[in-house]
Amino acid sequence: MKLFSALYDKVMGWSAHRHAPYYLMANSFAEAVFWPIPPDVMLAPMALAKPTKAWHFALLASLASTVGGFVGYLLGYWLFDVAVQPMIQAFGYQDKFELIQQWFERWDVWIVFLAGFSPIPYKLFTVTAGMLHMALLPFMLASVISRSARFFLVAGLMKWGGARMEQKLRQYIDLIGWLTVALAVVAYLIFRH
Repeated sequence: MKLFSALYDKVMGWSAHRHAPYYLMANSFAEAVFWPIPPDVMLAPMALAKPTKAWHFALLASLASTVGGFVGYLLGYWLFDVAVQPMIQAFGYQDKFELIQQWFERWDVWIVFLAGFSPIPYKLFTVTAGMLHMALLPFMLASVISRSARFFLVAGLMKWGGARMEQKLRQYIDLIGWLTVALAVVAYLIFRH
């Protein structure tokens, strides 16, 4: 089923839009607070569409995501009981939230770094860091370094690969998409227990 190739073509079209940098920044900011779609989904095709601006796009994503992480931290710090806790309970994430709290106790700032660089939902860690009143400076440093490393790596790979990588990516996007869905399902089944 060619679901992902159609989506890929659509995102490639958006990535060339004149307002694409603003969409990228909005997505990067929102993803660090509450939004489920990672910035890489826009950053990669934007860097492919305009390789001369790849570093610029990575910088925009990094800055917006770090500011979003700060807002997530403030939400956790000041409005956890009022705004965040009810959402956690409504979505049935209480057990996951408790696990994240244990990770914070064990790894402290390193868990923020890991969440910022990896596909783990960064937003859960920004809010938790605020709720646990983690020191702001280490939180911000881990956020800036990890988010920048991730987005500059994505942009660099796209810039380096260029048109050849875009052709290969387009060729295998459906396989990559379905493998990602399968891995997400397996991770969910493992993580929920």
